[in-house]
Amino acid sequence: MKPEILERQIAHAGYVTVERLRMRLTDGAEVSREVERHGDAVAVLSYDVERRSALVVRLLRAPVLVASGEEMSEEACAGMIENEDADTAARREAYEELGVDLPSLEFVARVWSSPGVSTERQSLFLAPYRSADRISDGGGVEGEREGITVVERLLAELAADVDQGRISDGKLLTLVLALRLRRPDLFV
Repeated sequence: MKPEILERQIAHAGYVTVERLRMRLTDGAEVSREVERHGDAVAVLSYDVERRSALVVRLLRAPVLVASGEEMSEEACAGMIENEDADTAARREAYEELGVDLPSLEFVARVWSSPGVSTERQSLFLAPYRSADRISDGGGVEGEREGITVVERLLAELAADVDQGRISDGKLLTLVLALRLRRPDLFV
């Protein structure tokens, strides 16, 4: 027997949509589940080979503040895919948030961000850049009020933060580990 959706009901519709599902599982049991839907996203770690550094963002995240009291979250550059492919979205987000015009992208993975509750999939990228590719200060789109601060971090420091369990953003953690595996020479 395959799992089957018996009933769908919209519980909330806004920036996120929450659906209540009534399902039949493979053993025949009927259960209720809630599913959050808000679209797919991209994340990119832009790194400078010569300087052995990467650009990250720091910003307020309301859910992080509510859950932990932390006022700032350090993350990989990221954003929603808006009627475009993932590559285009990654380049757009890097331009808006970091002020970088990315000459190339290296696909890492397309992952479920929280598969127990959300339909969101994140396309993760690494992207080398040079100083000449940094064409503005970044900081996000003015009208979105994201309050983004761009920070250049040494790759060796990011690796040390990974090793000490100090990186709490899953996107940044995954991308630092991927870069470390693919380009260990940048971390020594």
